[in-house]
Amino acid sequence: MLKSETIKRKNAYKISNGIKAAVKKDFLLYMMLILPVVYFIVFKYIPMAGVAVAFRKYQAGKSIFGTEWVGLRYIGMFIHDGNFWNVFRNTVLLSIYNLIFGFPIPIIFALLLNEIKSKYTKKFVQTVSYLPKFFSTVVVVGMINNLLSPSTGVVNKVLEIFGYQSIYFINQSSWFRTIYVTSEIWQFMGWNAILYIATLSNVDTQLYEAAEIDGANRWKQTWHVTIPGIMPTIIITFILSVGYMLQVGFEKVLLLYTPSIYDTADVLQTYVYRIGLVANNYSYSTAIGLFQSIISLVLIWMVNQFAKKFSESSLW
Repeated sequence: MLKSETIKRKNAYKISNGIKAAVKKDFLLYMMLILPVVYFIVFKYIPMAGVAVAFRKYQAGKSIFGTEWVGLRYIGMFIHDGNFWNVFRNTVLLSIYNLIFGFPIPIIFALLLNEIKSKYTKKFVQTVSYLPKFFSTVVVVGMINNLLSPSTGVVNKVLEIFGYQSIYFINQSSWFRTIYVTSEIWQFMGWNAILYIATLSNVDTQLYEAAEIDGANRWKQTWHVTIPGIMPTIIITFILSVGYMLQVGFEKVLLLYTPSIYDTADVLQTYVYRIGLVANNYSYSTAIGLFQSIISLVLIWMVNQFAKKFSESSLW
C-alpha cells in the first residue's frame, strides 16, 4: 500500500515538473493563449447557461433564468409550428446548396492556382480572389442590389441588349437561393482556398518527379499525387462545414430578403431574430436556437464517424 502511494506521488511529481518545464520553455506562447481562452469562456461557455431560458418563461428585466418553469412547452410550440418547419426547410436547402457548390470550388481554385508557374501572377490572382472576404456584408449586399437593379443594374442591361425583359431578381423568391449562394462563393472562394494552397505547398515534389518518370501527365499527377496529398485537409474542412450547415449567414439574408420572399428566404436565424428581439418572445427563440445547436452537433458527429470509418482523418 505504501509502495503504491509512493509511486503515485513520484508520478505526480514528475507530471508537475513536466508541466512547469513546458510552461517555462514556451512561456510567451502560453501568454498569447490567454486572450483567446478568455474570449471563449466569456462569449462561448458562459452564455451556455442561457439555455435554461428555453425551459422557463422569461420576462425582460427579471431573472435571466426565467420566472416560471414550463418544461418542454416551447419545444412543443415549434414542433407544431408550420412556419418553423418552413423556415427549417429553407435553412437546410440553402445550406445544402451552399455546401454542394461552395465547398468544392475553393479546392478547384487552389488546384488551378497551383498550376500557374509565374510567381507574380499567382500572387496577384490569389490577392484579388480573397479581397472580397474583407468587404463588409452591407457593402456586398449594396453591390448585389446595384448589379441586379431592374432599372439600372448591369445584369438587366445585358438582358435588354439580347431582347429579354428586365427581371426584379431581389423581389422574386425563385432567385433568392441562386443570388445568396453565388455571392457566398464570390466572397469566400479565395479566402477558403488559402488553407488548400498552403497544404499544396507541403506536398513532396519527389512524388511528382516519380509520377512523371512513370509517364503520368499533369491530370494524372493531380489525381494521384496532389489530391491525395490534400485529402486530410479536405476531410477536416468538410466535417467542420457540415457542422456549420445550419449557420446560414444571418446578416446577408437579413439585408437581402423582404416579406414578399419569406417563402424561400426566411431562415432559422432571421426567424429567431423576429420572434426573439422583435416580438420579445425570448424563451421561444432560445428553444429554437437550442434545437438548431443539437441538430448541428448530431450532423458533425455523424460525418466525423463516417470519416473515421472510410479514411484516416477525423476531428476526434
